[in-house]
Amino acid sequence: MTKPYLIIFDCDGTLVDSQHLIVAAMERAFGTVGLAPPPREAVLGIVGLSLPEAISRLARNASEETVARIRKSYAGAFGELRQNPDNQEPMYEGAHEAVIELAGREGVVLGIATGKSRKGVDRLLERFQLGDCFTTIQTADDAPSKPHSGMIDRAIQETGIEAAATVMIGDTSFDMEMARNAGVRALGVSWGYHPVEMLRSEGAHDVADDYPHLLCMLNGVLAEHPAAQ
Repeated sequence: MTKPYLIIFDCDGTLVDSQHLIVAAMERAFGTVGLAPPPREAVLGIVGLSLPEAISRLARNASEETVARIRKSYAGAFGELRQNPDNQEPMYEGAHEAVIELAGREGVVLGIATGKSRKGVDRLLERFQLGDCFTTIQTADDAPSKPHSGMIDRAIQETGIEAAATVMIGDTSFDMEMARNAGVRALGVSWGYHPVEMLRSEGAHDVADDYPHLLCMLNGVLAEHPAAQ
């Protein structure tokens, strides 16, 4: 009997480049409550967290009411900005091909674990025609924010694949820490929003420089799990 291997991808900063849209929406959201927007580096530093956790970190000194207003405004601004074709979130070079190739392998199961809403993920997958590639999709709508292990735990439960046969791929320290908390292998990518040294310090087993490099890493991982080659 074939024993499958579960490969879980983060979304923003790993599959798609959302940084300009995220920063622009955050600037609008803070402006609606009369606050100066946080620096770009600070905004990119919280990408991957659930929206409530992200806003709370960026507006530490604001009241709960103000934080709630920022969250609501951000969600609205993000949706409005996305309507402009110039603000679409592009997939990173090689990402689409890699997902298609991996999804077609016998014994490989793909998943997503992201701080995005489920609605946002579904919209992206529909736009890139990748909906059929992912067996399990975990979002901040249904699980605790990263770096809690909840998203990976739910993916493992849904697929029936054990932690020893699971790898998490992401661009932030939150992804690496989440993988560590869940007891799964962690692979980082260098093209996202957190520095490589931060990924390694939070438990990345290795860090890929581009998608061909990531596929080579995954081939090595899957070679240790012959049924998934």
